[in-house]
Amino acid sequence: MGGVLTGYRVLDLTDDIGVFCGRLFADMGAEVIRIQHPQSTVIEQSASDCYLNLGKRSITLNLETDRGREIYKKLAEDADIIIETCPPGYLDALELGYPQLRRLNPRLVMASLTGFGQNGLYRNYKLSDLTLSALGGQMYVCGEADMPPLKPFGNQTYYTASLYAAIGIMLAIQERHASGKGQHIDISAFECAAATLDHVLVRYFYEGTVAKRQGSLHWNKAFRIFPCQDGDILLSLFQQWDTLVELLAAEGMADDLTEPKWRDTGTRRQHLDHVIVVLERWTRKHKVAELVELGQFMHFPWAAVTSIPELLENPQCKERGFFAEVEYAGRKGTCPGAAIKLSGSPWQVGEHAPAVGADNEEVYQKQLGISPSEVARLKRDSII
Repeated sequence: MGGVLTGYRVLDLTDDIGVFCGRLFADMGAEVIRIQHPQSTVIEQSASDCYLNLGKRSITLNLETDRGREIYKKLAEDADIIIETCPPGYLDALELGYPQLRRLNPRLVMASLTGFGQNGLYRNYKLSDLTLSALGGQMYVCGEADMPPLKPFGNQTYYTASLYAAIGIMLAIQERHASGKGQHIDISAFECAAATLDHVLVRYFYEGTVAKRQGSLHWNKAFRIFPCQDGDILLSLFQQWDTLVELLAAEGMADDLTEPKWRDTGTRRQHLDHVIVVLERWTRKHKVAELVELGQFMHFPWAAVTSIPELLENPQCKERGFFAEVEYAGRKGTCPGAAIKLSGSPWQVGEHAPAVGADNEEVYQKQLGISPSEVARLKRDSII
C-alpha cells in the first residue's frame, strides 16, 4: 500500500530549521527531493543528517546562477509542495519566491520556515535553536528554581517549527482540493516556540501568574521525579493520598503524614517541601521497577525515568514494532519509527538516506530530460 501522500512531489530547500518537515512528507509517501548547494558535497554526513533525510532523494543545484534558476523553475512547475528556509527576501531577489513561482504553478503550496517570519523587526536576526528557545520563553521556565535557566534538550524549536509547517502544508493541500489553488505559508520558529508554552501563557493572561522554574516538580505540583536505589521514578503527589500514606506506613516510613491535617489538599500544597522529603526518604529504599509495578497495581500513574538503552529494550516498543532498521551512510542502524499508524496508507520510515547529490542524474536526465553531456557540463561549471 502507498502512503497517504504517494504521488505528491516535494522540493526540500531547507537547512536545520526545516529539514525534519521534509522527512515527515517522505514518511507519508511523497517523493521528496532535497536540494543543496554543490559545495555541500564536501560535507560528511553525520548520523543526524542521515536520520533527517531518510527516504528522500538528493540533488545539488546552485540557485545563484542563471541556469540553476532555470532548472529550479522547471522543478517547481511539476511540484506540489516547496519547503524552504532561506532568509526573508532571498528567493524573491532571485525571482524564485512564491509570487513568481505561483505564476508557473498556481497549485503550488510553499512553506517558508524562518526564525522570526517574513516580516517584523526581527526578520533578519541571526538565529539558532538556542536563540529561539531563549527568546521564545521556553528557557525561562526550564531548570531548577535557584539556578540559571536551562535549554530544553535537543533542537526542540526546530522540530516544533517543522511540525507546524507540516500541519499548515496539509491544510493548504486540503483546501487546494476545493479551490484548485495553492498558497504560501509563513512559519516563524520564534512564534512556534512561544506557542508551546501552553499553560505558562494562559496562566499569565488569566491569573497574572508568572511561571517559575521548578526543576523536577511538575508545574501544577501534581508530580515529581524522585531518586531510587537504581535510578529515578516519576510519582504522583496527591492522587489517592490515603492509599499512598498507607503504603509508606506499612514500611514504617510515613513520618507524620498519617496525621489528619495532611488529608487536606491545601495543607499538603502549602507544606509540599515536607511531603517531598518524606517521600524521597521512602523511594531511596526501593528499586525503580519495584515501585513502578506497585504503583501500576494500585492504579497510580507512576513511571520509570527511562535511560536510552532501556528505551530500546522497552517491550511495548518492541511489540508495536516502533523502532525501524535503516542505513546510515552505508552502515546499518536503528532509528525511531512511525509514531502514527494508518491502517489504509501506512506511515513508513525510509530505509536509507541518500548521499548529497546522489540523484542528480536520475532527476536531471530522466525527470527533466537534460542530456548526459549537459549534466556533465552543469557539474563542471558548479551549477549542480
